[in-house]
Amino acid sequence: QVQLVESGGGLVQAGGSLRLSCAASGRTVSNYAMGWFRQAPGKEREAVGTIIWSGGTTYYADSVKGRFTISRDNAKNTVYLQMNSLTPEDTAVYYCAARRGSIWPSPRSNDYDYWGQGTQVTVSS
Repeated sequence: QVQLVESGGGLVQAGGSLRLSCAASGRTVSNYAMGWFRQAPGKEREAVGTIIWSGGTTYYADSVKGRFTISRDNAKNTVYLQMNSLTPEDTAVYYCAARRGSIWPSPRSNDYDYWGQGTQVTVSS
């Protein structure tokens, strides 16, 4: 089993930045694909950014390209999401997810095996 714990969420003004962290425990996730997803009230969960085990291949939603960066530190069993130039439309609960043994950064939530509890990000205008 893999446990994922997100941190770093909070309230920020439009144009500001936040850095989310996802710490994994239970087993190493160095050979897992990892992803950040978000879900706003009344909307479906969507992929924000995903990354394969080596960090060499990533996926970003069009709405965050150029503003968000996903990265990972396998030695620390941690994945990050740097979010810049935030807008109110980025307000959502952000979830970290892990997918066993994948070499493809899938944006499909059903492909992921483990999920964190989520962290709230609120961007005020």
